[in-house]
Amino acid sequence: MGRGGVLYTGLYTIYTTVTRIRIENVVASTSLGDELDLQSIALTLEGAEYEPEQFPGVIYRLRQPKTAILLFRSGKVVCTGGKSMAQVNESIRTVSEMIRKGGQKILMHPKTQVQNIVATSDLESEINLNSIAITLGLDRVEYEPEQFPGLVCRLEDPRVVVLLFGSGKLVCTGARRPSDVTRAVEKITKELQDAGLLRRGRNKDYPESNRAPRSSRSLTAASTSRSAGSPASTDPSAHGLGE
Repeated sequence: MGRGGVLYTGLYTIYTTVTRIRIENVVASTSLGDELDLQSIALTLEGAEYEPEQFPGVIYRLRQPKTAILLFRSGKVVCTGGKSMAQVNESIRTVSEMIRKGGQKILMHPKTQVQNIVATSDLESEINLNSIAITLGLDRVEYEPEQFPGLVCRLEDPRVVVLLFGSGKLVCTGARRPSDVTRAVEKITKELQDAGLLRRGRNKDYPESNRAPRSSRSLTAASTSRSAGSPASTDPSAHGLGE
């Protein structure tokens, strides 16, 4: 799919009429049955982490795709780290097959549900966060530069959180569908354009303190530190998925 909001699932990138959006993390959950024998699973999955005194589930990290699977006694499973639903489904299928080979009975075709999508984008224009905070209104945004270099904007439709940085970089978290991310970025972009708050091109003299973290990894980390429900966390309570 090309420009117009089509999702390239292989590249994990959405191209819209406004900008490019990159999916950094898809957090999804499913259930493999009513109860799992975690001790047995920990022995079956080579390299799995299981320390019930510290965390109530088994943590298993795959190298390809690079994801982490969390398994709980209740049968609930969480997959984090994937960059597309294809990677999520592949990870859950791989682990499920390993568990079956270990002799444990689990559901054959569990239904997977997306809990959170974290994505990054670039408005390709430096922005004045103070002006944006005033324009959008304090009822919609949080901006405390002494504590965090980004502006936190909460949208109602789609229901997501967008972190804006002075460099024009942004992070969107809380989406359930790629289309939610696309709509959120286009909505924010239009609001800023209509208010005359987007400047084309970047100024090399722009204060470094107003710039976003440079890498997509640090941008994603920034989003998890400011938004409820850290998608990068291995704590299921952080995703509202408790045991």
